[in-house]
Amino acid sequence: MGVRKKLRAEQLKEDRKNKFFAKLNGCPTSPRKMRLVADLVRGVEVEKALHILKFSQKEAARSLEKLTLSAIANWQAKNEDAAIEDAGLYVKEVYVDSAAMLKRLRPAPQGRAHRIRKRSNHVTMVLGQKNNSNS
Repeated sequence: MGVRKKLRAEQLKEDRKNKFFAKLNGCPTSPRKMRLVADLVRGVEVEKALHILKFSQKEAARSLEKLTLSAIANWQAKNEDAAIEDAGLYVKEVYVDSAAMLKRLRPAPQGRAHRIRKRSNHVTMVLGQKNNSNS
């Protein structure tokens, strides 16, 4: 491995220590539907985001609510002495990537078959702090 590559890897490791994030892999919802809900909470304070997700009618909101709670728990694990209310946590980034697709066949007229693509996604949520500079 080259010197630059090692330095970059170490820098990424350090950045990851200062980030508070949670990942959801292989969620059986289409990425397009999940992005609609993710756009609602991007850039919003954590408490407000939880309220938005709790009262949303979308199925994807349930998964995103659990993911938000997981990200908060990850923040608490790294900052055991700090209080959540004083931290000013907000949803810094949420990105939804497509995951593996289950391909199924549905019968069609005249002996044909149509392909059904059951999509799934990966969601990554990164929290930031408004009060502290280590976000």
